[in-house]
Amino acid sequence: MTFGEQPAYLRVASDLREKIANGSLPPHTRLPSQARIREEYGVSDTVALEARKVLMAEGLVEGRSGSGTYVRERPVPRRIARSGYRPASGATPFRQEQAIEGARGTWESSSAQEPASAEVAARLDIEPGDRVMRTRYVYRDGGEPMMVSTSWEPLAVTGRTPVMLPEEGPLGGCGVVERMAAIDVVVDNVVEQVGARPGLAEELVELGGVPGHVVIVVERTYYASGRAVETADVVVPADRYRISYHLPVR
Repeated sequence: MTFGEQPAYLRVASDLREKIANGSLPPHTRLPSQARIREEYGVSDTVALEARKVLMAEGLVEGRSGSGTYVRERPVPRRIARSGYRPASGATPFRQEQAIEGARGTWESSSAQEPASAEVAARLDIEPGDRVMRTRYVYRDGGEPMMVSTSWEPLAVTGRTPVMLPEEGPLGGCGVVERMAAIDVVVDNVVEQVGARPGLAEELVELGGVPGHVVIVVERTYYASGRAVETADVVVPADRYRISYHLPVR
């Protein structure tokens, strides 16, 4: 093998990937069998198997029990807006975008108190084990799951106040900024870090993905005078959505 040459299984996977991209292997077409790949490309069974594994890991094909491996339908990615602008109503970015586009957005949520994990405590600058309100959201667009979000708020800030439960009370669902303002906590900064990773099993069940699918993770934290008052993980399927940022020019 010359320097820089790809391993045989990657070359085979690349050729099959190109056939999927150009339509030679359209969606719902059965992927060539391991034996067929071996014969067509003149490679070993091991190489053929590894090439198929690459396509599976990339989410280009999916296995169907008792039937074989098929090319997946590739959805056209849609956008999810993240914005530095917040309307006077205090609507969250998801609800703001849904209202603007007349989309059929719905969401489910549940809240419960729990001790902060070491990771959550570090993000909120509190002690591990301190009590937080954990709220889990599942967002849908036209019935299709599009995003899951988990937020944590320190009860040292919101406990025994009218906004302790994010989705209940007079300001339920109004968003962090407006809810905090109601208890005289002025949110003046928000930090978002965007990354990607394989989806966790429970996330993929909620989002309709399969093992190995990649998700986009937005790690968001709201601050009031340097104090973290809420942190959240927003998880989006990477193959179906793109994060679109609209930031004000100062």
